[in-house]
Amino acid sequence: MFDYVLRRLLQLVPTFFGATLLAFLVIQLAPGDFVTRLELDPTQDRESIARLRQQLGLDQPLPVQYAKWLSGILQGYLGLSLSYKTDVWNVIGPRILNSMVLVVLATLMIYLIAIPIGVYSAIYKYTWPDRIFTVLAFLGLAIPNFFFGLIMLFLAVWLNDLTDMRLLPIGGMTNEFLHLGNMTRAAQVLFPFALLGALVYGGLFWWRARRRQAATFGIWLGLVLFGMSALLLLAPLLQGPSLPERLPYTESPLWARVTNVLWHAFPVVIVVGTSGLAGLMRVMRGQMLDVLSQDYIRTARAKGLSERVVIYKHALRNAVIPFIAGIGGLLPGLIGGAGLVEVVMAWPGITPALLEAISAIDVYVIMGLITITTVLLMIGNLLSDLLLAWVDPRIRYS
Repeated sequence: MFDYVLRRLLQLVPTFFGATLLAFLVIQLAPGDFVTRLELDPTQDRESIARLRQQLGLDQPLPVQYAKWLSGILQGYLGLSLSYKTDVWNVIGPRILNSMVLVVLATLMIYLIAIPIGVYSAIYKYTWPDRIFTVLAFLGLAIPNFFFGLIMLFLAVWLNDLTDMRLLPIGGMTNEFLHLGNMTRAAQVLFPFALLGALVYGGLFWWRARRRQAATFGIWLGLVLFGMSALLLLAPLLQGPSLPERLPYTESPLWARVTNVLWHAFPVVIVVGTSGLAGLMRVMRGQMLDVLSQDYIRTARAKGLSERVVIYKHALRNAVIPFIAGIGGLLPGLIGGAGLVEVVMAWPGITPALLEAISAIDVYVIMGLITITTVLLMIGNLLSDLLLAWVDPRIRYS
């Protein structure tokens, strides 16, 4: 295994150089450069434009430009943004974090919902719940995310006008001012329900443990969700009454800022995760149906094993193996953002910054994003191979 990992790490070096060189050349195929727009302005001095191009290094041959950029990358420097006149990381770093909020929440939603529904649909195939899930999955796959984002914005405006309240945010990531009094009163209403749910699922977990039975996925999920909700609601309960009714976002406590970001992220996460949720549901259903038809499943049932053991210990463990291979795409997806959904719903993620960089031909911002994505994709593929060998004992690397 060590030899395999070492060999794969050595293969990453030429892969990185080849990917970045190809990306750099493709970007240069676009007509003009960053200062071309200034040349189209008749009021601009030609000598000043020439000096600017020389200062930015755009007058040098492409191999020289790539070599200088690569030397900076090897020192951990992504380059200077031509548009913002600052380090590339200062431009894309905050945007990457904003996109990661969406992608992490959407990924959790997809896997926590899609896998149980896929398993249920496979066990109870062709029943009316399975048919309903199938129709919803096809709808989720058929509607483009950006169009669903427009529908969500329309729904938010309609609900807010109908109730005369801001039940759903309309674009953006935060509010300028936070109404801490409303948050505190909402926490006082929701905390008893969260605490009751945590106690109920905790009791179920303890009861099954006393009987030496493993807790089901539903018990684990309920305990985690209600328990975390109760813990998060403690902060506004304890600190909220002593705070002013209204504060600027930057002066608000941490729990209020986190709550505000999550509130704004909720509709965007629903939009971003819909297609992935629908696709994973169908894939999980197909994998489970394929595994349940195998001979070793019939043998396990013939030996008298309970249906729960057959499903969750033998069938599910083998059905999720193909999903391990998809982990390699999760790492670059963390900074890949939510695509056009970020533009439609005014989320300050990486996609709007990338579109601005492409429009301005800001080469080093584009290359910075491509570099980070390439590195994460290579690391993700290596992790996928190692996890496959760990999960599936039939796979061995020599």
